[in-house]
Amino acid sequence: MKSSAAQTISGSDAPLGNLSRTVLTALAPASWGTTYVVTTELLPPGHPLFAGLLRALPAGVIALAVTRTLPRGAWWGKAAVLGVLNIGLLFPLLFLAAERLPGGVAATLAAAQPLLVAVLAVAILQESPSAWRLVWGAIGVLGVGLVVIGPEASLDFAGVVAGIAAAASMALGLTLTKKWGRPAEVGPTAFAGWQLTAGGLFLLPLTALIEGPPPAIDAPAALGYLWLGLVGGLLAYVVWFRGIGTLPVASVAVLVLLSPLVAAVLGAVLLGQTLGPIQLVGFALALAAIVVGQLPAPSRSSTVVSTPEGILK
Repeated sequence: MKSSAAQTISGSDAPLGNLSRTVLTALAPASWGTTYVVTTELLPPGHPLFAGLLRALPAGVIALAVTRTLPRGAWWGKAAVLGVLNIGLLFPLLFLAAERLPGGVAATLAAAQPLLVAVLAVAILQESPSAWRLVWGAIGVLGVGLVVIGPEASLDFAGVVAGIAAAASMALGLTLTKKWGRPAEVGPTAFAGWQLTAGGLFLLPLTALIEGPPPAIDAPAALGYLWLGLVGGLLAYVVWFRGIGTLPVASVAVLVLLSPLVAAVLGAVLLGQTLGPIQLVGFALALAAIVVGQLPAPSRSSTVVSTPEGILK
């Protein structure tokens, strides 16, 4: 019989008992859903990597200055790997996908991350394969697709590859974060600071080489960068990494579906975009996948029959 700790790691223990932790963790992808409207309405166009850099590096430096905690030993390498996967590599891949694909297609590819986590959990965390997780992960992708993919959707090979690679980068980063945990003496703020700094340092030369000098920053842009850095960066990643450490990995992964849903709601409320019947059906499917993702997968029960010869199952 598995211990309760092992059950929690494998996802067989329902995190509804930790509802407050689940809700807190969900605030991270919900805040990431504001990125689209902030970027399009407040930030200067043509500098997505610079936006990613300001979202990561200053927040990481602030976290390090506040906690005064640096990695030790093998954690220098682990923090660098996690920072690149969760932030540094993820941001440019997402931006490339967004540039080469309609936003809805890019968001749907990113929503495949829970499916990849379900597979990686078997390979890396030694969890049992779960058709339940795969089916509901696919339903979540379908729901997001119905919400955000419009009739103008088209496919570009490089964009599709970038979108899939972004989902894979985040899925691998999430799974390795769960596998490695964090040092017992290190809190989530310091842990987030390590990764934000590593991801920001990875983005620094890429931004300089690809985008050149930074853009002029007016007052609205400054507010946008502050929101992305402090809320979508520092605060979001602190609660995200805290959630990864305390909740089953599959349950955390499916919360990412909130990001495109929040973006769609903000588009409807702030930008006048419409949500028709198909989008509402997709919303319901995606929300159902999120809720079911917080429940334990149904276990196969054996029927026990007592006979004179013994017990049959």
